Amino acid sequence: MTITAIILTYNEALHIERAIRSIQPFTDQICVVDSGSTDGTTEIARRLGAEVHTHAFVNQAKQFQWALDTLVIRGDWVLRLDADEIIEPDLAREIADQLPLLSGEVVGVNLKRKHIFMDRWVRFGGRYPLVMLRLWRHGHGRIEDRWMDEHMVVWGGHTVTFDGGFADHNLNDLSYFVDKHNKYATREAIEVLNQRLGLFGRDEGLNAHSASFQASSKRWVKERIYNRIPFTVSATLYFLWRYIFQLGFLDGRSGLVYHFLQGFWYRFLVGAKLMELERAVAHLDDKAAICAELSRLTGHKLVAQSAPVANPAVNQDRLAPRL
Repeated sequence: MTITAIILTYNEALHIERAIRSIQPFTDQICVVDSGSTDGTTEIARRLGAEVHTHAFVNQAKQFQWALDTLVIRGDWVLRLDADEIIEPDLAREIADQLPLLSGEVVGVNLKRKHIFMDRWVRFGGRYPLVMLRLWRHGHGRIEDRWMDEHMVVWGGHTVTFDGGFADHNLNDLSYFVDKHNKYATREAIEVLNQRLGLFGRDEGLNAHSASFQASSKRWVKERIYNRIPFTVSATLYFLWRYIFQLGFLDGRSGLVYHFLQGFWYRFLVGAKLMELERAVAHLDDKAAICAELSRLTGHKLVAQSAPVANPAVNQDRLAPRL
């Protein structure tokens, strides 16, 4: 039972060796897809035996799907790993021992990810475990085509969940964290605006059968309930839910920093950016024109659907600022 790992990178010299070494014991092929690193990331990866490929970056989903469609993948199974993530030794052993024993009806494996922030495990606030599909049979999985919150989805069978340690442990400082989430907020605002206006296709591949029940249920709550509440209310309620009712306060002082930034500031920023983008396109009723203006404002290349250009959903009532 062979495994191919795919890692997307851009200036990940701080993390890439740790990531590769964590999966070397059980993988047979490691493919690094880089988007123009200048810090020695690719040299480190090659030194450790990884195949290095270069491709221009549009977004996470398109980059990873390019890898699935283009690379010569030799493994029976494919593992998706971010450069700042680690497969811990107990999970490495579990994968090596249990994967060959799975029946042919199993096409995907969910992993339980923990988040390490300021070198401490965030155990509460609903942040553990985050159950994510990261390992699947070659030819039975793809990544959703979304600007944000993209998930792997599988078909042709069912999924199981492994219990071993899987950690997201970024070693950069708070400035990096804030900058990264600022970029995430722009992408998520684009995704929510597309949900409201139908500017371009939305990938709806995620469900309890194609990935994890946790991931699909959280997506449902966010898109059907959370995104319809004024962000000044929803961000506040979400933080209180995480910090008080989901016991986030037990994560200590560093946990307060994390839950406030990721559970309130980030959610509030997404809402504020969405309000800004809505105002900027409120006078437009043509999908192509809206996408062109959003592309100018965000720096992301957005292309409207080829369907009729008139968009009756774009009007002053629909785009009124949500305060």
